Amino acid sequence: MNLTENFTLEELTHTSHRELDNTPNEEQIESLRLLCENILQPVRNHFGKPVKISSGFRSPAVNQAAGGSVNSDHCKGQACDFEIDGVPNPELAEWIENNLKYTQLILEFYTQGQPNSGWIHTSFNPKNLKRQSLTATKVAGKTTYLNGLVA
Repeated sequence: MNLTENFTLEELTHTSHRELDNTPNEEQIESLRLLCENILQPVRNHFGKPVKISSGFRSPAVNQAAGGSVNSDHCKGQACDFEIDGVPNPELAEWIENNLKYTQLILEFYTQGQPNSGWIHTSFNPKNLKRQSLTATKVAGKTTYLNGLVA
């Protein structure tokens, strides 16, 4: 099932935890479609390269197996982790911040000088487009979130 021109439901629900059910309901599928229309497809169109999705929709069981937050937008079909080969993640995050509406944008675990380190997390909830930008990093082994995009 195509959600947009370049994105399918299958790639947004793919998981390495194949033993667990990861089937979204109709409301979650609609949220995934909105995420694709408002974030992923515009990114694909602008950069002209495939977007590599590492995590899209997660059922509660898949989310728990992945170590995700119990309140994760991934479980609502509103979030996606991704990157584009050959595009530095800070550049990708900055373009999203400057050009798209979103709920949350996180540059996750980027290492300065390693352009493809880490990934981008973006969420889209049409009822809450607060445009929160964060950077996730490890401090003393714990994930810490810094305000803004810090590359």
